[in-house]
Amino acid sequence: MQYLWQHISNIIEAYKGDVPLTHFLKAYTKQYPILGSRDRRMLGMLAYSWYRCSKGLVRDGDPTFQQRMRECLVLCNAYTPLFDKMFSLVAPIDVPVGFDKELLFPHDIPLSEGITRGEWLAAMQVQPRLFIRIRRDKDGILALLDGKDISYEFITPTCLALPNGAAIDTLLPAESYVVQDASSQATGAYMRPMAGERWYDCCSGAGGKSLLLRDLCPGIDLTVSDKRRSILDNLEARFRQYGLRQPTVIVADAADRQQVDALAKGHPFDNILADVPCSGSGTWARTPEQLYYFDPAAVARFSQLQQAIATNVARYVKKGGRLVYITCSVFRQENEDVVKAITGATPLRVAEMRLINGIATGADSMFVAVLQ
Repeated sequence: MQYLWQHISNIIEAYKGDVPLTHFLKAYTKQYPILGSRDRRMLGMLAYSWYRCSKGLVRDGDPTFQQRMRECLVLCNAYTPLFDKMFSLVAPIDVPVGFDKELLFPHDIPLSEGITRGEWLAAMQVQPRLFIRIRRDKDGILALLDGKDISYEFITPTCLALPNGAAIDTLLPAESYVVQDASSQATGAYMRPMAGERWYDCCSGAGGKSLLLRDLCPGIDLTVSDKRRSILDNLEARFRQYGLRQPTVIVADAADRQQVDALAKGHPFDNILADVPCSGSGTWARTPEQLYYFDPAAVARFSQLQQAIATNVARYVKKGGRLVYITCSVFRQENEDVVKAITGATPLRVAEMRLINGIATGADSMFVAVLQ
């Protein structure tokens, strides 16, 4: 098992947080074909546990890297018999080990109402569950899961929680479900699309919310935009995969007022969805490397960007229409403060606003505000 120690040491030393950890691990292990599926799984568990917990370890003396790594696995409930042989030669711990979750995030940044700092930081030690949104053939999906003894829990009639790593890619019919976090699915309750309405998803990304909109009401007229052509290609491919009518797709930066004007062509929309770029702090339990490498100055940058996007597109909300503002952040500066800025700069007023706290269900946390 010595070679696994060498690999995890290399990974921790080389990774700097500039790309998602999952992408880095895939690229790293691809260089070493000798690493089998078990090895890759173990390296992933080691790396994720390290970025979840290592900054919170409190201990006198000078523990070794191996000792600290073992503590991270234990704290994350990730230590399994798989690691027994790997840790068999590691010296036992002879002093009490403490863990202070406050050390994970030593920044005084206010959180939105609906979540406490303590529960948010405690959630960083737990990998969120895998969630799917059932689109069709619920009975068939359940039969396939039962046939493979894959456990599941209904969060809503169409939202299933599954164990992380559940092998569903080749098991479930691709057109029957969408992998989507439970809190992300819950934002659909605030959209309420109706047939014939003109909707604009101004920061569509790969189309998670756009797909949800189309599934909720196939009869809407949907326009989507993003400044990245490649990710819009991904969106179009997903719409084809699910057999859904393609939206009008436009490459545009919603933070650029002139580009929004060119896209809208003077015609307002009934409703606009603004799922804006953010710190992602509501998803850090899923991506702990973002917590580990967090730059507190980024919050102000995101807040300014969010205000620019929202005020640009708000000019094209039809009278009586709605702007649905969404982030996957728990920071007040990206949530309530931006909503306050929007209402101060536009005729829009808050109709509904809440933080969707997903911790209890093992999901992400998201913020949603409906402005009318």
